[in-house]
Amino acid sequence: MSAGTLAHAVELRTIASPTLWAVTVAALLLLLLVDLLITRRPHEESMRASVGWSVFYLLLPVLFGFYLWAGHGGGAAVEFFTGFVVEKSLSVDNLFVFMLLLAAFAVPPALARQVLLYGIVGALVLRVVFIWLGAAALQSGTWAFLLFGGILIVTAGKIIKGVLSGGEQEVDISSMRTVRLVRRFVPVTEDYRGSRLVVRDRGRLALTPLALAAVAILATDIVFAVDSVPAVYGVTEDPFLVFATNAFALLGLRALYFVLKGVLTKLRHLNHGLSVILAFIGVKLVLHWAHGIWAWVPEIPTLASLGIIVSVLVVVTVTSLLANRRDRLRAAPARPEPVEEPAGER
Repeated sequence: MSAGTLAHAVELRTIASPTLWAVTVAALLLLLLVDLLITRRPHEESMRASVGWSVFYLLLPVLFGFYLWAGHGGGAAVEFFTGFVVEKSLSVDNLFVFMLLLAAFAVPPALARQVLLYGIVGALVLRVVFIWLGAAALQSGTWAFLLFGGILIVTAGKIIKGVLSGGEQEVDISSMRTVRLVRRFVPVTEDYRGSRLVVRDRGRLALTPLALAAVAILATDIVFAVDSVPAVYGVTEDPFLVFATNAFALLGLRALYFVLKGVLTKLRHLNHGLSVILAFIGVKLVLHWAHGIWAWVPEIPTLASLGIIVSVLVVVTVTSLLANRRDRLRAAPARPEPVEEPAGER
C-alpha cells in the first residue's frame, strides 16, 4: 500500500444544482426567522404548540425525501433518510445535554426556548463549517474515511465507558473552560434580566446568565459537530445531503425539547444504542476505505445501514421501557396479606 494510494482523492458528486442549494438555504433561513419571531416574547412553551411544531418538522424531511426519490432516484432518498435518522438520534442525545445545561444555569422556563434557539443556530453554523472541512478532507485523499471512522469508533468507546461507569450524567458549569474564560474577562450579573444578553450594571457593560448559558450551549455544539458530521459522511459523500440531514434534524429541536423533556430521562439505554450506531458507522467507513484499496473487502449497503440503525433504536427504546417498568414494580410497596379473623370472634 503506497502513500499515493492513501492520498487518492475522492471525487465528491452532488445531486444539488445551484438552484436547489439556493432554495434549500432560503427555506432554512425563513424557518429560522419564523422561529426567531416566535421566541422574541419570552413565554413558556405549551405542550400543544410543541407537539404541533414537532409534527411539522418531522413531516418536512419526509416530504423532502419523497421529492428526492421522485427527482433524483431511490439511492439519494435512502441516503437522506438514513442520514436523517442518524442525525435525529444524535440530536435527541444532544437535547439531554441541553436539558442539563438549562437546569445547571437555572434558566427560567420562559427563556428556555430562546437559549435553545441560540444553540440551534450555532449548531447549524458549526455544522456548515465542519461539512466544508469534511468535504475538503475527502477531496484531499481517502485517508479521510479512515480518520472519520477512527473518530466515531473512539467516540463510541467513550460513550460506552461512561455508561459502564454507572455515574449519573451531570453538568458542572464551574468546570467548563468556556464559562471560566468568559467570567475571567467579562463581568456577569448575578440574576437574569429578562431576555437581555448584555446590560449596563454599575456603570459598565456586563453579560447576563442567559448569555453565559448560550455560550455554554455553543461550546457543546462544537463537540456534537465533531461526532455528527463524520457520522453522516459515513452514509453519503454528497455534501448537500450531509447539509440537508443536519439542517432537518436540528430545525425541530426547540419544539422537540419541550415534548421530550419528561421522556429524555426515561430513555436510559439511548447512549447504549448511540455507541453501537457510531461504532457501526465507524466500521462502515473503515471498510469503505479498505474497499478502495483491496476490492475483496466487503462494503455495507446504505439500505442495510438504515435497517440496522432503526433496529438498534427500536431495541434500546423497548429495553428502556421494560427497565423502567421493572423498577416501578420493584419500588411499589408490597400489598399486605389479608388477615382472617377467627370464626369465634365474628
